[in-house]
Amino acid sequence: MQLISFASDYTRYVLKGGTKFYAWMGSLAVLIVGMMYVFYLQNTDGLIVTGMTSQIHDGLYFANLVFLVGVAAGAVTIVFPAYVYHHEGMHKVTVLGEMLAITAVIMVMMFVFAHMGRPDRLWHMIPIIGIYSFSSMLGWDVMVLTGYLILNFIVGFYYLWVKYTGGKINKAFFMPLVYISIVWALSIHTVTAFLISTMPARPMWFHSMMPIRFITTAFAAGPALIILAFLIVRKNTTMWIEDSAIKLLATIVTWCLGIAIFLTMSEVVVELYARTEHANGLYYLMFGLHGLTSLVPWFWSAVVLMVVSFVLFLIPAIRNNMKLLPIPCVMAFAGIWIEKGMGLIVPGFIPSPIGEVSEYYPTFVEWLMTLGIWAFGFFILTILLKGAIGILQGEIKFGGQAVAAK
Repeated sequence: MQLISFASDYTRYVLKGGTKFYAWMGSLAVLIVGMMYVFYLQNTDGLIVTGMTSQIHDGLYFANLVFLVGVAAGAVTIVFPAYVYHHEGMHKVTVLGEMLAITAVIMVMMFVFAHMGRPDRLWHMIPIIGIYSFSSMLGWDVMVLTGYLILNFIVGFYYLWVKYTGGKINKAFFMPLVYISIVWALSIHTVTAFLISTMPARPMWFHSMMPIRFITTAFAAGPALIILAFLIVRKNTTMWIEDSAIKLLATIVTWCLGIAIFLTMSEVVVELYARTEHANGLYYLMFGLHGLTSLVPWFWSAVVLMVVSFVLFLIPAIRNNMKLLPIPCVMAFAGIWIEKGMGLIVPGFIPSPIGEVSEYYPTFVEWLMTLGIWAFGFFILTILLKGAIGILQGEIKFGGQAVAAK
């Protein structure tokens, strides 16, 4: 009875809103419809409708997959200070970070699905019965992501359930799951790094620094997005998120972004100081190769965005100003998306193991599919955050009429 009431009250609350809310959700719905159309094209005509080739078989989809795993892992930057260091401001909004993690993992799974040439073979990822479940690093990646999704779903919605019913947290059940989720957050991006760094034929990826690069960028991009979400929540809802929580996230972004830039520059020096043929992928990314330069603007744009945002984060007048803070957050998020996506995945295939040099250009199908998946993610995130805020604010509670959303 309580479970049915919870689902009913939650659904009624999130479906109510003003003109701005419906315009936002309607815009996302249009992109989602476009995504469904190009997904139909891709699965009737085949992957030929994308820009991927036999030489470059991981493109925009895989780049977003890798990036979003980091966004999902970045949610731990809220959970860890809240439960390990008992940060009061963070503790009040921990469940919002878990909602972001759930959304990010769902988006990752959608990019896995989009990337597959034959979606009907998805069952091969299922442990034990699937042929790729344990023999493929992608299979391991899907398994740890699924575990992370389940953990955050249980922890997040159990917390909301207790708030909804007015009960007390069962710490013997709840806290072990919280601590497991903290460790698990590190594992999902570590396994994703192993997914590409265990390929000797791709020298640009084949080094042990890849996991730590992934984690540092995750703890910069994830909190940057969370800060933007928190500022939007403060402006458009009745929930007030304390400055102390946002400032702590900004500090985390600052130092992790600085470490990420340092690691990137270290790789550039090591690879290009005594350049061998193994450095051709990085050289192509930075300067072009044999007259092919399509990724050069991407790389330098990422460098400018990351360095400028890092400098802005170092300035207290900007880092602590809630009106100016979104500027470096957007720049850092965009820069890491390029550096960790198109700037990492595609040049790993150029040149190929047999020396072929070819370029990759995402097609309209790939761009619309990508936009649609991001739109679907924001659609889900809006629903999850709105419902969570309603419960935290006491506007949704068991035995009481759900208050109209604002």
